[in-house]
Amino acid sequence: MGYIRLGVNVDHVATLREARKTVVPDPVHAAFVAELAGADGITVHLRMDRRHIKERDLRLLKETVKTRLNLEMAATDEMLAIALEVKPHQVTLVPERPGEVTTEGGLDVASNVDEVAKVVEKLKSAGIEVSIFVDPDTSQVRAAGETGAEAIEIHTGIYAAAEDKETELERIFEAARVAKNLGLRVHAGHDLNYKNIYPVLKTPGLEEVNIGHAIIARAIFVGLERAVREMREILNACS
Repeated sequence: MGYIRLGVNVDHVATLREARKTVVPDPVHAAFVAELAGADGITVHLRMDRRHIKERDLRLLKETVKTRLNLEMAATDEMLAIALEVKPHQVTLVPERPGEVTTEGGLDVASNVDEVAKVVEKLKSAGIEVSIFVDPDTSQVRAAGETGAEAIEIHTGIYAAAEDKETELERIFEAARVAKNLGLRVHAGHDLNYKNIYPVLKTPGLEEVNIGHAIIARAIFVGLERAVREMREILNACS
């Protein structure tokens, strides 16, 4: 198993800021600390309702992030226009439903291959790498391959919530094997924490994990630098 990149999602730093509608804590500052602590990239989700990350954050992060900036976004005309202007290193296309607490599942690529492919083509033409967030479902992985995307991010939330984790883990592994056979890079993320991540790190061809809530929650007690460093150490030990 090779080196696995750690993408740190700083959305919930912005969530805390927005709870008081103030200027602190600043997710841009959090990204700086996370990179110093060993993060290989910074992930943010610019939602349509702007509930946490704002366009101001995204633009400043593009100017200050030294590793990689991964923008999670819905495949809408509004978000596409923002991405083409800001040009993050990577865009991860995700589903988005008004009122959801967090992303509830993978993008239904199989039912929307042509529409998603058009968004992927425009992003790639601008020099932006494209990943698609999908459930560990081989039909969705194959559909993602048809869009021209370079990577998938396997939704690990189903695994995290499952009582029968072995079955869900095998679904993740099979999705990854199919992705690799299609020439897609394999990422994973959603509800991963300091305990349940160990089996996921055995995913065939896994190159990147994106983790937010668990790291920010841990940071409340030990500080952000240590929280990121501890996760980086887990990945290093399993590489």
